[in-house]
Amino acid sequence: MLSAVHRLTDSDGFRRAVRSGRRAGSSTLVVHLWVDPEAEPAPVQVGFTVSKAVGNAATRNRVKRRLRHLTREHLPALEGLPGRAALVVRALPAAAEASYTVLGADLDRTLTKVSVR
Repeated sequence: MLSAVHRLTDSDGFRRAVRSGRRAGSSTLVVHLWVDPEAEPAPVQVGFTVSKAVGNAATRNRVKRRLRHLTREHLPALEGLPGRAALVVRALPAAAEASYTVLGADLDRTLTKVSVR
């Protein structure tokens, strides 16, 4: 579970990350990372989007749990970003059949692509 300070819950935060952030995708997910280096430093906020195209409610919840756990492992690296940041992880339909290892590899690869250089 992500702590409350790391949860992205407002629609403006989701919209800002998806529309203005850097994007990278894989076969199972797409990540959007928005960084405001001018803002006061704050914990990275993370949100998840898992649509009905992924599967039924049980499948969507399983995918969300896996993504939350995998993302929590990457939080220390994301905390090094300057200023304020928001990360949105969007699951694609292939995420329903993907193993935990495949989701982890895809998340790692996509986060590497969107990281601030």
